[in-house]
Amino acid sequence: MSQTSDKVIIGKIGAPHGVKGWVKINTYTDTPEGIFAYRPWLLGDGKEYQLDQWRPHGKVLVAKIEGIETRDDAERIKNLDITILANQLPELDDNEFYWRELTGMQVVTTQGYDLGVVKDVFNTGANDIIQVKANAKDAFGLKERLVPFVMDEVVQTVDKEGRVITVDWDPGF
Repeated sequence: MSQTSDKVIIGKIGAPHGVKGWVKINTYTDTPEGIFAYRPWLLGDGKEYQLDQWRPHGKVLVAKIEGIETRDDAERIKNLDITILANQLPELDDNEFYWRELTGMQVVTTQGYDLGVVKDVFNTGANDIIQVKANAKDAFGLKERLVPFVMDEVVQTVDKEGRVITVDWDPGF
């Protein structure tokens, strides 16, 4: 496998909800309810947990996790990351990518200029952005670049095996 971790953070346990061990769920999945399709959950305390039940509650989601029976139990797991094993993620088409796959890839322009390495990926609402950490001896003196991850317009190819992203981008920008 590549340099990516074998675990993926898909959400975070929020504040307790009520007195019977229910907790609010902060989700990082495309659709909020999608987080409940993944089981078991590995929480930040290193333990594996099974989901008992869940439901929407107003604008948030709440869940009852097996073994979490009281508000004090819920308080104990509050703010823990919800992770799953990477092999639990669905397979993607060839032209689709998980952000975690892009991190660490080399970014070069269509003219062959080495822009650096993908440090992070995030979404601005309009499109995804790759944060590229520039090489130490960057000819333009830049420490980092923010490049839109827009297929065909900016991103020309993504070579998963070679770990190289080719972009049509001005290195001075």
